[in-house]
Amino acid sequence: MYVCCLLVLLPVLAFQHLCSFRCDRAVSPDPERSGQIETDAGRLSSCCVIQSFDGMSWLLASPEESLPFILADRGFDVWIANNRGTRWSRRHVSLDPSSRLYWNWSWDDLVVNDLPAMVDFVNTQTGQKPHYIGHSMGTLVALAAFSEGRVVDQLKSAALLTPVAYLAHITTPIGILLAKAFVGEALSDLLGVAEFDPVAPPVTNLIRAFCRRPGMNCYDLLGSITGKNYCLNSSAVDVFLKYEPQPTSTKTMVHFAQTVRDGVLTKYDYVLPERNIASYGQAEPPVYEMSGIPAGFPLFLSYGGRDSLADPADVRLLLQDLRGHDRDKLTVQYLDQFAHLDFIIGVCAKDYVYKDMIAFLNRFN
Repeated sequence: MYVCCLLVLLPVLAFQHLCSFRCDRAVSPDPERSGQIETDAGRLSSCCVIQSFDGMSWLLASPEESLPFILADRGFDVWIANNRGTRWSRRHVSLDPSSRLYWNWSWDDLVVNDLPAMVDFVNTQTGQKPHYIGHSMGTLVALAAFSEGRVVDQLKSAALLTPVAYLAHITTPIGILLAKAFVGEALSDLLGVAEFDPVAPPVTNLIRAFCRRPGMNCYDLLGSITGKNYCLNSSAVDVFLKYEPQPTSTKTMVHFAQTVRDGVLTKYDYVLPERNIASYGQAEPPVYEMSGIPAGFPLFLSYGGRDSLADPADVRLLLQDLRGHDRDKLTVQYLDQFAHLDFIIGVCAKDYVYKDMIAFLNRFN
């Protein structure tokens, strides 16, 4: 029996329901491989939707080590989502990426518009409820959506690698500095930069300036941001840096910085009470309450002890919020030596993470 999987990394789909998005069937099961059941209707597949920041991130390791191929080999029909603003998801019915209005969104819009559109799309194409697999921002968007009761009835389960619901304890020096220095706000309000492109001069010049500050060590910039990864080889890092990171909106980076500074997950804060009232009907932005995630929704959470972004202390706050979750529907995996990128391009992720995760998915097919 094929199984449908949706893999999600970081921002995706429908800008005010008008933005073209990419949610591609990446790899379908080989009918000669195991994990399939013959029925009167023929072979069926379980479906997975995978999301992170940019869909390509899931495919940068070798086929033997990349999660989409591993899932397909085990009978899953895999769909990979690309976040809005990234290389494969930049079209719009009326706006051009060079305009500020095109980038006028934060990850709140991914929660309300993009994730539901993505799941609806896969449901329509396959006629199945998919499993959801997220990494990094793909987990943040999912958790925020689940806390409001969105898409949980359309999914079989969710596997969240490096789950992000709180950012109060991040240990990446440059991330803390950028948040506390209100760099996103400066880029947007003072310099008029609406697209946060990590390799464009406005951003790289700022990072170089911060790296010159006393106490800042940017020699291993990737490690300083993600934490000391356990099982990345040099070729994997080279390939990753050739294609990543991808652009997002500056407003999304401001939203992240607000979450770091405030220590709580809320909708985007417009700062001015009248603007918050216009958007939310109250002076302060509403909080995403993780305890609101339905207790019977199957969740698999995997996190690492060396992760500088999904810090173990922040994950423990999430687990405390989930203490009322049905015990047989919550699986938690802790890997002491893993950091942020080990879960997606680490050469040992297939043995330490994916094996247990696939066993979890199979429980809820």
